Amino acid sequence: MLELHCHTTYSDGTLTPAELVQAAAAAGIKALAITDHDTLAGWEEAIAAARQYSLEIVPGVELSTVWGDRSLHLLGFYPNPDQLAPVLQDHITGRKRRAQQMLDKLAALGYPVDLPELGAGMAPGRPHIARALVNAGYVQTAQEAFERFLGDEGPAYVQYEKFLATDGVRLLRECGAVPVWAHPYLFRGGPLEETLTALLDAGLMGLEVYHPSHTPGQIERLEALCDRHSLLKTGGSDYHGPGEAADQPYALNRFNLPLCLLLPLRRAAQSLVPQARESGARSRSIGK
Repeated sequence: MLELHCHTTYSDGTLTPAELVQAAAAAGIKALAITDHDTLAGWEEAIAAARQYSLEIVPGVELSTVWGDRSLHLLGFYPNPDQLAPVLQDHITGRKRRAQQMLDKLAALGYPVDLPELGAGMAPGRPHIARALVNAGYVQTAQEAFERFLGDEGPAYVQYEKFLATDGVRLLRECGAVPVWAHPYLFRGGPLEETLTALLDAGLMGLEVYHPSHTPGQIERLEALCDRHSLLKTGGSDYHGPGEAADQPYALNRFNLPLCLLLPLRRAAQSLVPQARESGARSRSIGK
């Protein structure tokens, strides 16, 4: 019972890390990854809460990058926080700039809203703006906010600041994290196999095969690609909080993934530790 893609209030989830851990334990999950967007800030609370449930926390992150001028997300598992967290501070600052640009566009369209105050280490995103639009009474649901304003073709949409996916893969590896392409079939920036080739050349180590947006046929194709390229297979519900029935997409533990998928992920992370140490030492030497 493995869940390798979840979000908390530190990015665009609606449950705190402790609440997510409680919900995961109730859903029968034995190992849970915290993969907030561009921040590691939720790990400590999750790890503390997990102790009372004998639940393993898999430390992770979902890194926002671009490829082909479109958003491409990378999951990174078991990063060294001392190396990665300082870099992510720049990403959080960039997310704040992006959010403000979207707020400015909404105001120009006649729909002014304010974001709620976010704590240190929290990464703002479109779901926060969608909820603000709901609270202001401009739309009835967050889905309507995306359809009218915030979707990729919407009038208030703003692209992520440029950070190439290939650079993201290299960054994760340098910080000891196993880089995995998140929900590949949601990517709209180019042919899947062409993009995969570029990511493999940069050091990609896995694909998120099992995701609620993937059809059975797409899952089979991703499994075949993993076998062909000796890539790790991961999966998760991409859970952002309650609101879905247990038998609907994005519900916790939707795939009932076996824990045996976690062992090769751990081994891959261990193989990166010497590389990460060397990279960290190099960075400290340059800074002297």
